[in-house]
Amino acid sequence: MRNIVDQVNQNPDRPVDDVLETMHAIMHLYRSVQQRSLRDGPNDLAHMEVKALGFFARHPGATQSDLVAHSGRDKAQVARQIRALRERGLLDAEADEQDRRSSRLRLSAEGKAVHAALHSNDGRLKEQALQGFTDEDKGALLALLGRVRANLQSMPE
Repeated sequence: MRNIVDQVNQNPDRPVDDVLETMHAIMHLYRSVQQRSLRDGPNDLAHMEVKALGFFARHPGATQSDLVAHSGRDKAQVARQIRALRERGLLDAEADEQDRRSSRLRLSAEGKAVHAALHSNDGRLKEQALQGFTDEDKGALLALLGRVRANLQSMPE
């Protein structure tokens, strides 16, 4: 595999104490590698399509409205994603027994296989990202990031 580094948002002159910018750069690089593997892989899925597959893997029988509420995305955008995933045979739909206008969605057999392959690829990516970290290192990093999250969540709206 070619070593391609995304240079967007890379600034070697940034101050050492710019923690949030570093976190942003790490996530940007992680998503870039993830997107490249999706683009170069056999499934050719967009990032949000992968997210939708993951949602229905975790919530089989959920509706399109459930995904809209969970993702905060526009209804029309989600509708296009669902339609594309159904056309590709990755999602199955059945009418909701309580409301026939609504469909309950779940991964098809092929959707489950694609999701498992994507999940495996994510596992390899996470493993690479944390290579050389001990369990203690990972615990410390999670604790520190948890503090950053809590600080931001405690801010008044």
